[in-house]
Amino acid sequence: MQAAMGTMDGIIDTVSAVHPLLPLIALLKSNGKLVMVGAPEKPLELPVFPLLLGRKMVAGSNIGGMKETQEMIDFAAKHNITAQVEVIPIDYLNTAMERLAKTDVKYRFVIDVGNTLKST
Repeated sequence: MQAAMGTMDGIIDTVSAVHPLLPLIALLKSNGKLVMVGAPEKPLELPVFPLLLGRKMVAGSNIGGMKETQEMIDFAAKHNITAQVEVIPIDYLNTAMERLAKTDVKYRFVIDVGNTLKST
């Protein structure tokens, strides 16, 4: 994180749990944008001075329509942006739920109902 401070044009924050925003804001360049798409149950603390001094922006977005979704997929493919997920079989679901309750999850779970996916 330290090495990446002030290097990012934008960040899409998908975290739906309460978490600090200051470390993410610190990663942004001047005029950088932090876009919130996760929906935590409780309000997040938003430090204002780093936004003002760095001319940084925080925005929110609900899921886009088909056009926006396709644009994001095309952008990700063009720039080789991939998701970090943990693929689990359906019979691991109870264990996955226990891990979520213990906050023992590094990536999002993808449940492979048909047992056709491979973890990367």
